[in-house]
Amino acid sequence: MSAAPVLPERPKRKRPIGWIVAAAVVVVAVVVALVVVAVRGGGSDQPGAAGTAGSDRKPQTVTIGVADKALPYWKTYTALAKQRLNVTVELTNFADYSLPNPALKDGQIDINQFQHIQYLANYNVSSKDDLQPIGSTAVYPLPLYATEYSKPSAIPEGAKIAVPNDAINEARALLVLQSAKLIELKDGGTAFSTTDDITSHRVDVQPLDASQTANALQQGSVAAAVVNNNFATAAGLPASDKVFTDDPSSSSAAPYVNVFAVRDEDKTNSTYLDLAELFHDSAVQKAFTQDYPDAVARDESAKTLQAELATVEKDAKAATE
Repeated sequence: MSAAPVLPERPKRKRPIGWIVAAAVVVVAVVVALVVVAVRGGGSDQPGAAGTAGSDRKPQTVTIGVADKALPYWKTYTALAKQRLNVTVELTNFADYSLPNPALKDGQIDINQFQHIQYLANYNVSSKDDLQPIGSTAVYPLPLYATEYSKPSAIPEGAKIAVPNDAINEARALLVLQSAKLIELKDGGTAFSTTDDITSHRVDVQPLDASQTANALQQGSVAAAVVNNNFATAAGLPASDKVFTDDPSSSSAAPYVNVFAVRDEDKTNSTYLDLAELFHDSAVQKAFTQDYPDAVARDESAKTLQAELATVEKDAKAATE
């Protein structure tokens, strides 16, 4: 094959200096314009990245089941979800802890955020379900409240103390009472202890629906009550009424990390994962801390949370055998 023909070089001509300068100015202007367009369009696919307003994402609506919808931090969260992820978050409030997981299973909601891993494990085992955690929020202390006494030892012998009656919160509440030296549990107690495991006591333990323990204390039907954080906040119980609490920052608190949970088939859904991670945005955390000053934030990966769930589920199954 013969070589391609070579065209003769054009004769070089001198170009005016002014023309060269003008051309350079045009090139610079074009480059600057392209940079501006790129910046305005967002230079990162990461949610919440600087310059990303979610306008390049397909709009979606996601329903999240919660137990504290009225608190201000959710307003901050939902606004950022719209701004950064182009997701309209609709919150569904549940006053009864027994309802959000069945609602999630049945597809009435897309995600729920109200429970810790221990509670989720117990639900999965008892209901033969497979809901999965995809993001963490915080560990909440579980306090013992009393309006007329300043410490556990001041509570009279035989006085009634209310505890949540759902399986997991009841066990944790009993461990709180044992740490406060008000009762003793068989073999030191476990995360699955019940009132049947109380071996000695100086108070009368009264299991009630978790939403009613604060009310029982305020009405004077019990001398003290173990009250879950969101119900204590809703009831307006002051921090000064706390007479004892467990330690939410300890390693033993891992099963009590609260989580965003989804159906198993949705555990890799990128939008849901982004929504779970959005909880740890600094603006959300600032508002959340104001609403729950005693909570200890925990930012755990979905993989870590799912591994912890599998471990706790194994223990839960063993406890029923």
